[in-house]
Amino acid sequence: MKKILPDSFLFLAVFVVAALFGANVSAQNAKKQPPKELQALRINDAPKIDGVLDEAIWQQAQIATNFIQNRPTPGPLEVHPTEVRILYDDEAIYVGAIMHDVSQDSIFRQMGKRDDLGNTDFFGVFLDTYNDQINGFGFLVTPAGVQLDARYSTNGEDWSWNTVWESNASIQGSNWVAEFKIPYSAIRFSSKPEQLWGLNFMRNRQSTKQGYFWNHVDPAIDGFANQWGKLTGLKNIEAPLRLSFTPYVAAFAESYPRQKEGSEDVDYKSNYSFSGGMDVKYGISDAFTLDMTLIPDFSQVQSDNQVLNLSPFEVQFNENRPFFMEGTELFNKGGFFYSRRIGGAPVNPLNSDEEEEQGNTIIDHPIETKMLNGTKVSGRTSSGLGIGIFNAVVGRQYATLEDSEGNRFKKQIQPLTNYNITVFDQSLKNNSYVTLINNNVMRQGGTYDANLTGGLFRFNDKTNTYAIEGRAALSQKYFSDSTALGHTYRIGLSKTSGRFQVYTSHTLISDTYDPNDLGILFVNNSMEENLQFNYNFYQPFWKLLNMYTSVGAVYARRYKPDTFQNFVIYGNVNATFKNFMSAGLNFNLEPVTTYDFFEPRVDGMYYTFPVNYSAGGYVSSDYRKKFALDISGNYRWFDENSRYNYSYAISPRYRVNDKLSFVYQFSRNLRLDDMGFANKFKFDENGDEVKEQVVIFGLRDVNATTSTLTASYSFSNRMTLSLRSRHYWSKAEYNRYYRLATDGLLSPDAYPGGYSDEYKNNNHNINFNAFNIDMVYSWWFAPGSEISIVWKNAIEESKDVVVPRYLDNFSNTISSPQNNSLSVKVLYYIDYLTLKNKLKKS
Repeated sequence: MKKILPDSFLFLAVFVVAALFGANVSAQNAKKQPPKELQALRINDAPKIDGVLDEAIWQQAQIATNFIQNRPTPGPLEVHPTEVRILYDDEAIYVGAIMHDVSQDSIFRQMGKRDDLGNTDFFGVFLDTYNDQINGFGFLVTPAGVQLDARYSTNGEDWSWNTVWESNASIQGSNWVAEFKIPYSAIRFSSKPEQLWGLNFMRNRQSTKQGYFWNHVDPAIDGFANQWGKLTGLKNIEAPLRLSFTPYVAAFAESYPRQKEGSEDVDYKSNYSFSGGMDVKYGISDAFTLDMTLIPDFSQVQSDNQVLNLSPFEVQFNENRPFFMEGTELFNKGGFFYSRRIGGAPVNPLNSDEEEEQGNTIIDHPIETKMLNGTKVSGRTSSGLGIGIFNAVVGRQYATLEDSEGNRFKKQIQPLTNYNITVFDQSLKNNSYVTLINNNVMRQGGTYDANLTGGLFRFNDKTNTYAIEGRAALSQKYFSDSTALGHTYRIGLSKTSGRFQVYTSHTLISDTYDPNDLGILFVNNSMEENLQFNYNFYQPFWKLLNMYTSVGAVYARRYKPDTFQNFVIYGNVNATFKNFMSAGLNFNLEPVTTYDFFEPRVDGMYYTFPVNYSAGGYVSSDYRKKFALDISGNYRWFDENSRYNYSYAISPRYRVNDKLSFVYQFSRNLRLDDMGFANKFKFDENGDEVKEQVVIFGLRDVNATTSTLTASYSFSNRMTLSLRSRHYWSKAEYNRYYRLATDGLLSPDAYPGGYSDEYKNNNHNINFNAFNIDMVYSWWFAPGSEISIVWKNAIEESKDVVVPRYLDNFSNTISSPQNNSLSVKVLYYIDYLTLKNKLKKS
């Protein structure tokens, strides 16, 4: 395994030449326009938030207009004017906007749940309250009155963030009107006597799929908040006492199957519970907020997408728990935090084979741990220093066992554990930053503790055209008699603006680097060089509105020992046609034999991975139409046996009206003559230990099919009913077995020696089905207050007999034993100041 490419110095040299060339075609050479400014008007009497704007004070405020198109054609002024005014008092910011249009039919207003846009117009206001041109708040409303809010940071757009604010919208002739009240308690800002905030407005006109910003946001320029205008005139405003309580009560009922003792039959048992808890938000200062959850209840979160995992890596699930989704942008910087570790699998799971050797039978083994409480403190000072502290406590967890005499006892599989994250994030000029992060896991008793300290930075030039960025971390595991250290770093150079863009980086991950106690990493012990070129068309040409293209290469070696691992060339092109159909093509080439050090599941062994090529694409039709369709596909060829993969997905969607819509997705992924791990062992047929670990690979056909139906009905902009059902079926059928040699090649003689007879009859085939239904009724009956009713149905089935037909699998699955649960939860938002004022009046 010798080098096939030069070292990373070549990549850096190429970057310098490419960047110099790119500077000649950069859009940054054009003279940048100064940011627009809007002055807010102080008022004494607050307007009524009814979406009418009939108070005379609105006419005295300065008007923001002349919005500039951002998509699909950047640059032109809007034809149908937008007029925006801003008022403020000691309590809140008030925004009034009038969107002129042709007729009411041109105003799209599909209903939806909160933070769900759908097929609709919308108007939004964006506030950078520290004017650091990096972080911001977004508040949006649709003509149907649906609210959306988001946070903006270097991590991008975070729609999971929610706060309490008021809005209303109305249709007036051929125009529509939006009115906002954004209380100071919903945002954070400095204590300066005169404020200067970043400001922008956006209007989406769905009938023409045109998006407009008040201060032009050029897609050829990197960044979002750095392209906003300025809000002036805010004087002598103070952050109020920010204290709110959201108590909840919840009732839960569950029916689940249990196998009868000494029989394959099952019966059903029931479980009922009633619980309560509280979320608390407290403004420690004008800039910092304490967010705490006591006795959290996650019974209503969306079910995970279970899959058959044949890989050597764990499955990474999405985070659906609100506490870990809202206001976590600081903690997610650098990618060191994987929140599913908290409340995830126990750290000391029992091994059933080892317990059987001791004469014990596992009766009950929880697969998740229980979080007792969680706390977040976060904010940003007037000098741009962001500080975040996250802490969560997970309680002890026990498994129930039974010994040979029938006595039952418990074993601890999860000690009392504390998870902590501390972040310091300094915003700098030119959309730059420096960040320090520390992750810490402390476990009671003899189980090891873990720590990770990381840093990252990004420095942009004055024109926001060139950037240098880096990331480094040190992982530590503290055992009773030793400490394990590991490290990683990445350094990258990029040209980020203009038509032509380029990115190059060098990444090193040591063989002992392990962030997985509070983060997630699939592959360590590697060194990678990455080089990517982008060339984008932002203006319409031919039959296209825009087109984005990229091509790149990744060259990877092992960190220890220094040997070749992988080389990939990739590329893609994505375009939007003038009829608003989108399409894309992609390719991935591995033109030389590469080496997989993870599939064997044994240190020091590797599998010689064959040369392979893949290509794919997608087509997506115009979502404004009642019926729309998405289609995608991919084909991958291997220079090994008759091996190839192909996958496809089709997703029709139908909007019955502005309240009811359906989306269906069917996907299939087939891997024919796939080669993968099947078994490993250290002993021969006589029970004697062999010199080398024996690793068996299998030639197999793997098929994964997913069918998902989503339906949504909106009774109003505050009341929705949604349904999501998903059936997943995957099978792996083994046809032949091979032994992996120390040179990474495979010999076709199945299991060696006396193992042949024993293991040829051993069935590695697997047939896995998972079926879930999540039906959710939600009613936001008051600001920040919600009643939700959730029904869940879950079925999971795995066996070693392959059922070849999809419909047979579906039929067998829905007739299998299943879990059913029904939960009712009531949240009630209490703002301290509002409650105090009401008590005074009474």
